[in-house]
Amino acid sequence: MKQVKITEDFIKELPKPELHCHLDGSLRLETIIDIAEKEKVSLPTKDKDELKKIVTVTKPGISLNNYIKKFEIPLAVLQTPEALSRAAFELTEDAYKENVLYLEVRYSPILHTKKGMTPMETVDAVLDGLKKAEEEFKIKTGVIICGIRSIFPEVSYSLAELAVAFKYRGVVGFDLAGVEENFPAKDHKDAFALILLNNINTTLHAGEDYGPESIHQAIHYCGAHRIGHGVRLKEDGDLLNYVNDHRIALEVCLTSNIHTGSVKDYESHPFKFYYDFGLRVTLNTDNRLISNTTLTKEYMIAHKYYGFQIRDFKEIIINGFKSAFMHHRERTRLIKQIAEELDTYVSV
Repeated sequence: MKQVKITEDFIKELPKPELHCHLDGSLRLETIIDIAEKEKVSLPTKDKDELKKIVTVTKPGISLNNYIKKFEIPLAVLQTPEALSRAAFELTEDAYKENVLYLEVRYSPILHTKKGMTPMETVDAVLDGLKKAEEEFKIKTGVIICGIRSIFPEVSYSLAELAVAFKYRGVVGFDLAGVEENFPAKDHKDAFALILLNNINTTLHAGEDYGPESIHQAIHYCGAHRIGHGVRLKEDGDLLNYVNDHRIALEVCLTSNIHTGSVKDYESHPFKFYYDFGLRVTLNTDNRLISNTTLTKEYMIAHKYYGFQIRDFKEIIINGFKSAFMHHRERTRLIKQIAEELDTYVSV
């Protein structure tokens, strides 16, 4: 057994999955500036430090709606196939540098059509970037297509059709993102019916800026296999037990939850309660750029505020691979390989 201290370098070297990461929220600042220059996209500033202040969240509790507004600049430069492919490649490279072995990248094709790309062309572009990254780095990826709550349900249905068309070409799941209040998941149930009838995995953003009713709809109207965020789940004990009993994984994103005001601070985040109760919790970045975070940082936050040690991280990592939208045989092989490695460590 190797005795180890929990440090950033150690966490970075641990083999990890990431299940909740938005492509448009995870660009490199340099890439935004470079693409904007090449494609004549107007930016409020070309100074990297100044731009960072605009596109990243610098204080907690700005509200989900204001958080989403931070995506305007990244989306402005992601309107060509070349830009999308580059962003997908670079995100995968960034994840690889943290020893992420499996990365699910999510985005909504409908948000990338302002310069004439079709939704189908956006998927081709993202998959092209991911494929090149897989060939260059030791990493496996998958795409989750997102419907948007505040956009017409008919659009979600067309995006679901797109997910069906790309099911065997790299798309591994379907999601519903965006502001929850006044935009219930059940309005999009037809899209999820199509997804489920085609045996495609589902995850929904729910319980982030609205109560457990949102999570209830995600599960019982839309058939969610996983829940994005789910911080409000603790308010309904019956639903919490249902989620636990059915091993519906929670994609926890600590820093972004503080930024959006979903929770007040790290100390009051329900993550440790969920973990102690036995829920299948996972750790994720959500938006590497917007929340100025990395997966390593998220693990270090769990160590700092909740006292998590290597045994806890082993369970969270295994939870992530168990919940990944990949074939069971592949999951089993990865889990066995990773568990054997993690078993060699013990905290000092």
